[in-house]
Amino acid sequence: MPDAGAPDSFEPFLAHLAHERRASPLTVASYRRDLCRIQSWCQDQGIERWSDLDDLAVRRYVAWRHRRGAGGKTLQRELSALRSLFRFLLRERLIGRNPAVGVRAPKTVRRLPATLDADQLGALLDDDSDDGPLATRDTAIVELFYSSGLRLAELVAVDLTDLDLVDGLVTVIGKGSRTRRVPVGAKARDALRQWLLIRGTLADPGETALFVSRRGGRIHRRTVEQRLARWGRTRGAGRDLHPHLLRHSFATHLLESSGDLRGVQELLGHADIATTQIYTHMDFQHLAQVYDQTHPRAKKKP
Repeated sequence: MPDAGAPDSFEPFLAHLAHERRASPLTVASYRRDLCRIQSWCQDQGIERWSDLDDLAVRRYVAWRHRRGAGGKTLQRELSALRSLFRFLLRERLIGRNPAVGVRAPKTVRRLPATLDADQLGALLDDDSDDGPLATRDTAIVELFYSSGLRLAELVAVDLTDLDLVDGLVTVIGKGSRTRRVPVGAKARDALRQWLLIRGTLADPGETALFVSRRGGRIHRRTVEQRLARWGRTRGAGRDLHPHLLRHSFATHLLESSGDLRGVQELLGHADIATTQIYTHMDFQHLAQVYDQTHPRAKKKP
């Protein structure tokens, strides 16, 4: 096996992520991409071993990436991957220090997630002009996204046994392999029942996935993205639809109605409530707009 201290060797670390920390395949793939990019830069700089990478070199890397358009969020993720790698190398006693600890990414202007208006989304969902098994499946997918706030990876991984239409619950495995049970609304349950009536016409024998493709196997993430965009176009959404847009809409509409930030955190599967707090800013923005439009003393008289 190559020396784990060399910049061309981070496979032991990725194995540690997958098997000891039980990171998802998507997380491992993300770490691999980020570390490959840093590895390539190190090779261009003549840095032959991870132990030769000091904090000044890490700062140079961040500056180089930033000049080429990488945003703060991207650089935060890459620095996190590098810090995690060095923690592993320290544990294995292959290096003496973690040079990425004190390096910070440039601040990013926080952008509010896009959402759909509740009435607009309701009108799109109530449009039953499409017909056929794929259209029935797509409507059930959109309803489940909006009803339960699922991530794309969570939705495609749902099995038939994860869905409880009697109690209106779906069990999903989120980030960090955390399992949670999420309510499924009445409209989504109706759409799912319609899909289950015809699912057998598409699904391969023995297939366990709730949503299948026209070929009979578990539906692919990319297929969901493409079909959702098509679903929006055919119903006149006026904009591209994507899974995260529905997840953001779910969270925003629920928070506007309930004001229960902790509850929304649990439903979304956020480990840190700070991640969920972005929706409080969206709610305040909405309230500020209502105030400006309706309060008698919000605007100066002409």
